[in-house]
Amino acid sequence: MNQVISNISSVDFDKIRKDFPVLDQKLNGHPLVYLDNAASSQMPKQVADRLDHYHRYEHSNVHRGIHTLSQKATNAFEEARIKVKELINAADSDEIVYTSGTTDSINLVANSYGLINFKKGDEIILSEMEHHANIVPWQMIAQKTGAVIKVIPVTDQGELDLDAYKGLLSAKTKMVAVVHVSNALGTVNPVKKIGELAHESGAMMLIDAAQSVPHKKIDVQDLDADFITFSAHKMCGPTGFGILYGKMNLLEAMPPYRGGGDMIDKVSFEETTYNRVPFRFEAGTPPIAAAIGLSSAIDYLNDIGMSAIEERENQLVEYMMDRLMEIQGLRLIGDAKERASLASFVVGDIHASDVGTILDKQGIAIRTGHHCAQPILKRFKVPATARASLSFYNTKDDIDRFMDGIKTVKSFFQ
Repeated sequence: MNQVISNISSVDFDKIRKDFPVLDQKLNGHPLVYLDNAASSQMPKQVADRLDHYHRYEHSNVHRGIHTLSQKATNAFEEARIKVKELINAADSDEIVYTSGTTDSINLVANSYGLINFKKGDEIILSEMEHHANIVPWQMIAQKTGAVIKVIPVTDQGELDLDAYKGLLSAKTKMVAVVHVSNALGTVNPVKKIGELAHESGAMMLIDAAQSVPHKKIDVQDLDADFITFSAHKMCGPTGFGILYGKMNLLEAMPPYRGGGDMIDKVSFEETTYNRVPFRFEAGTPPIAAAIGLSSAIDYLNDIGMSAIEERENQLVEYMMDRLMEIQGLRLIGDAKERASLASFVVGDIHASDVGTILDKQGIAIRTGHHCAQPILKRFKVPATARASLSFYNTKDDIDRFMDGIKTVKSFFQ
């Protein structure tokens, strides 16, 4: 577990929990226990109120409008870019590209950077624990360019085999794309070291940070990654919105991914010239409200403190792991030394969907299935797992209810 220094004792997490109205309800006759935060976190009322205010009093299209509403919307829209820059310590807010989410961000890099830089025989290195969003786009580009995909294997503990990774690197390696925190195992990967090795081989590095940015302080300049991607809906913000961070020199050399309005400089039927970074990658009317919602979510997280959030979640996951170990017949999938705030498991020979269904009847929401990470589940010889994922607004009582729920699942099948 990471050692995080923060002033967590001054944070009233019981009070913070009250900011989430969704948690104060009963489902199927039981108080809700929400443990599906890796799929999507809940939204505090402060963010919901900010979205409502925009829709009621500020709604207008951004950029180029000279009237007051358009200018207000544009200011709020671009203020979000500055807040993202500060959150991840980017060098310039223009390195922040708005997308529809992590998946869209990876597709943008694969199609824009990949199409002009990959050729037949070049190699793309992924890991065995990647989400499908960090596999399929690279496969599609490999098919178009003739590039070859290599895969970093995972150990029985659910950690990347770094010796095998070093053996995969060569002068042919053009891109290393690796998840920071596995959504299927909870493993925290040493992405800084992975990136250093990639750069020594002359390759670029992309980090899928969808499961890390919401839970810990990320410094993109310290990580020295070339591209980093994440999504708003996993960090108390709206769905359908995400971020691509890219180093400026790389973004400036990349062609647009989509064509349309706002990504252009001048258009004629003879020739079109493109807007500067980041706008050349943001064709059409953007998700204005979602950007403003993310801006508000960042304010909310910063008010708590990312270090306090990480420490709180470390305490909760440690408690959850200890309690899970008490349950006879439960098998954890992945047992990495450095783990984030989620656990995937199977209970005897009970199918994961049955586990999830019975827990739901008790008001306990978890995720079941392959978690869009089929290769890693195949590696561990399981078709599906049950996954419980925590956030800072969860409590030990939530975990205790969850454990009682698993015991009910087991008794149902005895």
